[in-house]
Amino acid sequence: MTRRRNNLRLPFQAPYHWRAILSFLPPRLTAGLESVTEDAYQRHGANWAVTVTHAHHELLAEIDGPAPQDTEARLRHLFDLDADIGAVEAHLGRFPALQSHQHPGLRLPGCWDPFELLVRAILGQQVSVKGAATLSARLVDRFGPPTPQALVDADVALIGIPGQRAACIRAAAQAMLDGLTFDRLETVKGIGPWTAEYVRMRALHDRDAFPASDLVLLKKSGHTDPRHLTAAAEPWRPYRAYAAMHIWRSAL
Repeated sequence: MTRRRNNLRLPFQAPYHWRAILSFLPPRLTAGLESVTEDAYQRHGANWAVTVTHAHHELLAEIDGPAPQDTEARLRHLFDLDADIGAVEAHLGRFPALQSHQHPGLRLPGCWDPFELLVRAILGQQVSVKGAATLSARLVDRFGPPTPQALVDADVALIGIPGQRAACIRAAAQAMLDGLTFDRLETVKGIGPWTAEYVRMRALHDRDAFPASDLVLLKKSGHTDPRHLTAAAEPWRPYRAYAAMHIWRSAL
């Protein structure tokens, strides 16, 4: 049987820093479900695949097989295609502290699935980027795509993580099944401020989320205390998440 193919054209407001997206995603992907090549992002399921490339003032998505019906919405969220980037850059460009961190067209990467992103963030706590990718691949291989239903009773420690972190993943899964919203993640034992703010940035596209305890943000902004960085970032509202992205990009 011939597989169904479809193409989506995904316009956006220029400029768009495609290279920055492709460099940001690889260390943070859910291994086994997503990948990035030199010029494309790829996502796949059991019988479908999506490949996204950049072309002038739009992204092109080639869909092979019966991808989810909301694929277009997921991609627009993942690649932050509905941002008023002109307004963001006009606001942040006013501040001398950020002028050395300007990268025109830089976006706030979202995610394919919010809970999947949360699990990936928990797996990345206190391990190297390479280690987190290995754990992510093991999780997908053993339990399939991360969903609350799949992980709420799963013995996640079998993939080689500490019992407390495994318990955090199960607790997060249960919280999602109980209706917890992503703006209350810190009520889950094991999820601290950094993880909560980072997930809000990407899962909710909260353009003002700001992980002030992030070591790179502290170092690049010249602060040692998250409280001082929080105070310094106050004028950057309502685009502190974009400011964080610019600072992170400058650290590469």
